[in-house]
Amino acid sequence: MRNTIFRRAQSRAVALSLAAALAVLLSAGIARAATWKGLEPFVSKRADVERVLGVPAVDRYASDGTLEYNVAGGKVTVFFVTPKFIAAKKLPSHYDGTVLQIVLQHERAQDTPESMNLVTNKSFKREAKGSVEKFSDEDEGLFYTFVESRLKTTRYSYSMDRLGRIQRGK
Repeated sequence: MRNTIFRRAQSRAVALSLAAALAVLLSAGIARAATWKGLEPFVSKRADVERVLGVPAVDRYASDGTLEYNVAGGKVTVFFVTPKFIAAKKLPSHYDGTVLQIVLQHERAQDTPESMNLVTNKSFKREAKGSVEKFSDEDEGLFYTFVESRLKTTRYSYSMDRLGRIQRGK
């Protein structure tokens, strides 16, 4: 009798642990956004960007909400959430000044869609027009542009699902 009670309690504990782990995994999937160097859309602020990248080469934060950096291999432009974006998308005001997206412009990159395994990755949608190919994973907020099969831009952004949840207040 005592063994049966112990086994039932143990089974319940295992079931609860599995349910909790599943809930954590599911909520992590919902809250995801593409991150670069620890910078995350709708979370990171200017201070975080400057801590990671230093002083910007071009500071247009006050005029259009962007900072530009020269980095090895190209240029990085960080776009921030502005009051205009908040009004247009009906977002809570506390998102003002958070990172909206990060765009890397690659110079002389040797990466191809094949070398990055994008062609066979079902998470990515492919669009082609002439010598330009775009691969997008809207669930993760990750976008690649290739010109003549060479990587030209990488964009780390928010997912549409995440934007919708923010708009709904969730």
